[in-house]
Amino acid sequence: MHRVGSAGNTAGSSRPRKEKRFTYVLNDADNKKHCAGINCLSYLDASTSGTSDYLFTGSRDGTLKRWESKNGVASFSATFESHVDWVNDAIIVGQNLVSCSSDTTLKVWNCLSDGACTRTLRQHSDYVICLAAAEKNSNIVASGGLGGEVFIWDLDSALAPVVKSVDVKEDEAPNGNSGPALTTLCSVNSSSNLASTNGQSHGYSPITAKGHKDSVYALAMNDTGNLLVSGGTEKVVRVWDPRTGSKKMKLRGHTDNIRALLIDPTGRLCLSGSSDSMIRLWDLGQQRCIHSYAVHTDSVWALASTPSFNHVYSGGRDQSVYLTDLGKRESVLLCTNEHPILQLSLQDDMIWVATTDSSVYGWEAEGQTPEKLIQKGASFLAGNLSFSRARASLEGSAPVPVHKEPSTIIPGVPAIIQHEILNNRRHVLTKDTAGSVKLWEITRGAVIEDFGKVSFEDKKKELFEMVSIPAWFTMDARLGCLSVHLDTPQCFTAEIYAVDLNVAGAQEDLKINLAQETLRGLLVHWSKRKQRSGSHGLSNGDTSTGKDVSLRNLPHPRSEVDDGAENHASQMLPSFEFSTVSPPSIITEGSSGGPWRKRITDLDGTESDIPWWIVDCVEHNRFPKENTKCGFYLHPAEGSPAPNITQGKLSAPRILRIHKVANYVVEKLDRPLDGNADSTFAMGLTSGQSQFSALDSSSRLGLKPWQKLKPSVEILCNSQVLLPEMSLATVRAYVWKKPEDLILNYRVVQSR
Repeated sequence: MHRVGSAGNTAGSSRPRKEKRFTYVLNDADNKKHCAGINCLSYLDASTSGTSDYLFTGSRDGTLKRWESKNGVASFSATFESHVDWVNDAIIVGQNLVSCSSDTTLKVWNCLSDGACTRTLRQHSDYVICLAAAEKNSNIVASGGLGGEVFIWDLDSALAPVVKSVDVKEDEAPNGNSGPALTTLCSVNSSSNLASTNGQSHGYSPITAKGHKDSVYALAMNDTGNLLVSGGTEKVVRVWDPRTGSKKMKLRGHTDNIRALLIDPTGRLCLSGSSDSMIRLWDLGQQRCIHSYAVHTDSVWALASTPSFNHVYSGGRDQSVYLTDLGKRESVLLCTNEHPILQLSLQDDMIWVATTDSSVYGWEAEGQTPEKLIQKGASFLAGNLSFSRARASLEGSAPVPVHKEPSTIIPGVPAIIQHEILNNRRHVLTKDTAGSVKLWEITRGAVIEDFGKVSFEDKKKELFEMVSIPAWFTMDARLGCLSVHLDTPQCFTAEIYAVDLNVAGAQEDLKINLAQETLRGLLVHWSKRKQRSGSHGLSNGDTSTGKDVSLRNLPHPRSEVDDGAENHASQMLPSFEFSTVSPPSIITEGSSGGPWRKRITDLDGTESDIPWWIVDCVEHNRFPKENTKCGFYLHPAEGSPAPNITQGKLSAPRILRIHKVANYVVEKLDRPLDGNADSTFAMGLTSGQSQFSALDSSSRLGLKPWQKLKPSVEILCNSQVLLPEMSLATVRAYVWKKPEDLILNYRVVQSR
């Protein structure tokens, strides 16, 4: 398990960040499918649900999905979205679905709901990797993770109603986190995504099983909940009494990480799978290993037993699923997959297989009579030494699988594995696991071109533009899809002329702030519903005594904050309209409830934890005015008879076109130099008051701004003639290439 920073989880981050980060996750066109590997499976049969059989899947895309299973065919039923990082495990506990994530939380959901989270449990300090529950005790859940922590939760106590606490300041949160101190308790709000339970002020905290010195990868509990086993990087199986958290025994034998555990209903036998490729059967009464099974050629990551505990299905890194008779030591290769196997779920005559691929595969299995499969296939004796299987594989005696093809597939969307932000800072080139290369426009979250299976590097070179736009966002594809991160004030550094976005009726000098318009597009549903609900201000800031309120109420001088009078458009621009069919999700850090995630179309206007700087930008059209100017000198070219028309350094917007500089020179050459010439480059600072007034005739004819006038001068930099459409920033980045102030030269040319 690699330690990788997540989209919403800032625990342990050393990067100082004054304000809360805002992230939006771009969903694929088909949001009924997972777009990253499937880490976990859980099954709810009709006898428990009272309706249908349901399969629950948890993915590295941060979501869980519910599938209705009928006659071996699974159809999409619901998405459970609130985690902000990988979902690592999920189990059914009574009528509840409990999930755990790399965002360090457990979340509780109603299995048959529309996907709303009912409670978030926070106690872990690191990624939560595994869960276990007692079949006959629907209150008890155990959780373990990379922090070496194992907690045993009583759900009845943990889910009891709590009273909202508002007396903890955000800047008093431990480790610089925006989450609460461990004694803080916060109630469930309308979104059901922001609640935390840390219990001590509520009178409840989970039982801690102390003893692991390193990461915990696997847990299992017997039916009655009086026996818990755990395993991880210490290579030993630890046995606990979950009622007290006390140690009972340690079982030694594996030579590598323990990755999977099963315990029989009686609590007498335990099965373990390890990265040493071995499966071991332990007698807990005798406190020893009674059988070893050398079935796999690589790490064993998943185990699923028959109800009688006489047979076990196993899978792992070698991409194979084996069925083993634990008594007779006979094994058969059930099937092979194209990806490493992460989890198995046996239901009647179907074994569901989760892999690092985004699809879920169902293979035929004899749930009640597994010996039929062993008789059907080419069985072999499971040795007790791991090298025996590896040697057999090398000698070419690998077994033939019983099944060639799965009986059913729940298809996923190929995960994005490579991405490149293009120079215009609006387009991103991606490549997915299927080899398809696509071009995204991130300001509206849409794929604008699918190039198919072409060379990523060649396409990147083909799309190269010699333009320079500030890096106003950062990005990753950790969730299998694009996550775009915005931090203030850096995100407000990028501007673009409206005419470059083909905005109908836009004046030539009208500038668009990319972050502002993107935020308006993302929160358009939230804004409308907030207005309808009559909400005023920031409930987050109003109920907190922390940093949010003081910063929000600080007066911002005009030099630091742009009131948007020149830049803001009353209507939504087409380049910033996000899809409502496959809407993106937003992730942000709550002031008291920790990070949360929600689709933009599900925002109801009552969300209280949207950062103040976002609200200020979207609702009040205020945002920090970053330095978007470029200083430069303008001199006659060497050998040119043209007079010197400027005194000192000029200043203009970085996006100013060279044709404007040429027009400025023409204008100055037409009249004597004013001795008191202002060093501010006035031509670049003017902006029309009416933002969407009709353009002149040349614009209506589709001419670019630099095609309207035919300058009688050429602008040069480093003796290179500059194209009229180039901006000052582009010239500085690609022609000037020096840290010093830009120097431009001009010379008179024959009028064209």
